[in-house]
Amino acid sequence: MRAYLQLIRYGNCLMAAFSAAIGVLIAYNIISGSAGSIPFPLNEIIYVGSVVFLVTGAGNVINDYYDIEIDRINKPERPIPSGRISKSKALYFSVSLFAVGTIIAFFINMICGIIALFNSLLLVYYAATLKRTVLIGNLSIGYLTGSTFLFGGAVFYTNGGIEAVFVLFLLATLATIAREIVKDIEDIEGDKQDGASTLAISIGAEKASYMASGIGFVAVLASPLPYLQSLLSIRYLAVVFVADILFFLAVAAILKEKDPAKSSKLFKMAMFAALIAFLVGT
Repeated sequence: MRAYLQLIRYGNCLMAAFSAAIGVLIAYNIISGSAGSIPFPLNEIIYVGSVVFLVTGAGNVINDYYDIEIDRINKPERPIPSGRISKSKALYFSVSLFAVGTIIAFFINMICGIIALFNSLLLVYYAATLKRTVLIGNLSIGYLTGSTFLFGGAVFYTNGGIEAVFVLFLLATLATIAREIVKDIEDIEGDKQDGASTLAISIGAEKASYMASGIGFVAVLASPLPYLQSLLSIRYLAVVFVADILFFLAVAAILKEKDPAKSSKLFKMAMFAALIAFLVGT
């Protein structure tokens, strides 16, 4: 059981599920004031969180399935390259998670089902092909991470729920793209041996660092938008300031210290702080 939990990266799954639940809450708070009396979406929050947890976990498993040769070099302790879980079992496990998550999503509503199905197919295509392409793979993961907010907002799509959380989707997408580029810098050696053609390999670690930093700065500059658009309260602005500081530290780690591992961790911490800011600001 422990190996399977590690395989799905349950911490990332929980964070993604949490993001989607926040998306539901933010959309609910925004539209409940203009759309009249809408029941609190407790069941929808549970369903949405479950779907995102399952699909995210499935995506992580299929990613490891295709990345076994890279992981033998970069992350040999992972469940598949270490031999604790076979490739065939990992594949069946991933397909099962994708299927169950997508079926639950269609029970929420048609739009949620379509988003879950599209994201599932994109996760497979990313793992098989897009991950080894220049920038497109990074953009795909950025969208997939940000789409957890879209998925939460889609619960109220008939009342403008998707539009209500769109700016949060953009912020999460930008922050994730920056971190993904930094992760590519960290994994250059293993990716080269696997024949991948990531941005860091194509333009070099230094230029990729500048690009990641630039995208991170755009995310920081855009971070006040949810407050300025009256989507979130002043509490959001106070907490997101902490996230912005962490983003700056992440940029410093990659530009000045040339330490992609430290930068990646700081980016992840910044994204978690931003998630808390979204929550307290609702």
